[in-house]
Amino acid sequence: MKILYDTNILIHIQDPKELSPNLQALLTIIREHGHQEFIHPASRKDIENDNDIGRRRITLSKLRGYPPLPSPPKPDDHFVSLVGTPTNSHDENDNEILFSLKKNLVDFLITEDKGIRKKAIQLDIDDRVFSIASALEYFQRLYNRNVPQHSLLKKYYAHEVNINQPFFDSLKEDYPDFQNWWIEKCVKQNRKCWIYEAERTIKAFLMLKEEENQAIDTLPPIPAGRRIKIATLKVDLSGSKMGELFLKMAFQYCINNQFFETYLTHFKAEDDPLVSVIGNYGFKDKGEKVSNGERVYLKKFIPENTSLSPIETAKTYYPCFKDGADIKKFVIPIQPQYHDVLFPDYSKRQMTFADYSEINIPGNAIKKAYLSSSRINKITPGSIVLFYRSKDQQAITAIGIVDQEPIRINDADELKRIVGKRSVYSDEELREWAQKTVFVLRFKHHLYLPNPLNLKYLKNKSILKTAPQSITEINHEQYLALKNGGKLDERFTVN
Repeated sequence: MKILYDTNILIHIQDPKELSPNLQALLTIIREHGHQEFIHPASRKDIENDNDIGRRRITLSKLRGYPPLPSPPKPDDHFVSLVGTPTNSHDENDNEILFSLKKNLVDFLITEDKGIRKKAIQLDIDDRVFSIASALEYFQRLYNRNVPQHSLLKKYYAHEVNINQPFFDSLKEDYPDFQNWWIEKCVKQNRKCWIYEAERTIKAFLMLKEEENQAIDTLPPIPAGRRIKIATLKVDLSGSKMGELFLKMAFQYCINNQFFETYLTHFKAEDDPLVSVIGNYGFKDKGEKVSNGERVYLKKFIPENTSLSPIETAKTYYPCFKDGADIKKFVIPIQPQYHDVLFPDYSKRQMTFADYSEINIPGNAIKKAYLSSSRINKITPGSIVLFYRSKDQQAITAIGIVDQEPIRINDADELKRIVGKRSVYSDEELREWAQKTVFVLRFKHHLYLPNPLNLKYLKNKSILKTAPQSITEINHEQYLALKNGGKLDERFTVN
């Protein structure tokens, strides 16, 4: 962005007195993110009118560190008719500065001059004229990032990572320019990454990259847009579900920070496991990159096609889901110790030592399994399941979508095969479950309620009469009360 400083801001910056904390913070953000800073020739004229010769000479010498706006136009008659004919040289200079903003030579003007801001309102460009405080607020909001955290993962800057570890060998084989890319793009741009280490050896790695108004060079090109590139995702831990955890973190980063598209590039192999995994969460093959022949897999979060079935909607636009009146909804009780394992990233729970030392496979997974002795037979693929954490919090916390037909089974080996590592139970516990017919509910975890709903609310809104002891169906009106109270983001539901 091109930023123009008004004369009074330049005087603040160049004044030998200590800068205000707001101005210090603003200049740090502007320069950290590489915005272009300009002064207008009219500002030099303002300073040249300073009667203090010594101060004038010092200030003008310091302004040489800022590039002047090249060949700014003079205000035309229409502009003058809107803001009024200048009565002195100061007004004339202000008009020239504002006219450059009006003609889009710069993106923003920062000024403490109330007269300029008043004229900006008359010109309908006041949303591009900032005081120091409002500019700081704008840029902090622009660059503030809500970054997902995980107790097992460490966050590093690229320059802190040793890419000579064997973990990176396959990446170097696939990408001959990997070393140069790492230095020129990752290190020099201070990119961050998430790493899982075991015995000081990297076992899993994720790096994301924000892209603004950048096309993707497929044929035809994918139009420029605001999206997150999953720049690197690699896992050397078979069966850990760490890949799903990384996808979940990438999706959460997108949602937290208002990015509604993500993509990755990949050299596709025969029977490629990565392609199968990402296909479950809506990544679509958009063709080869012209530059190197990688396939481009793009995912959208906001539904473009609302006519898809509930299962296809939940798959194509995950974590979005269909929740219309024709979709069945169920409240499912879960004890705190199992809730902690199945939903470890739930923000309102007490962390334990194991969270920092042990891989939680069911917690890493997006696809999960819930076992019960329920005799219910109304749940079908596409049904919404709302998990009620019993005992300590007594609140509905998490939302999932049933993605496979529920089954009943009493064979231990078959139960282990179907449930895999997506259940909270050990092999021994699964054998105990299989001694009787067990109801197996397989679902994808989609979202947490931003505002978990406690039992008091659920009773007051007639959603539940009492704490649920088994799977309980609710009607659409009850669900709407729950959805409203839980502050569920409407962008991620299709009615």
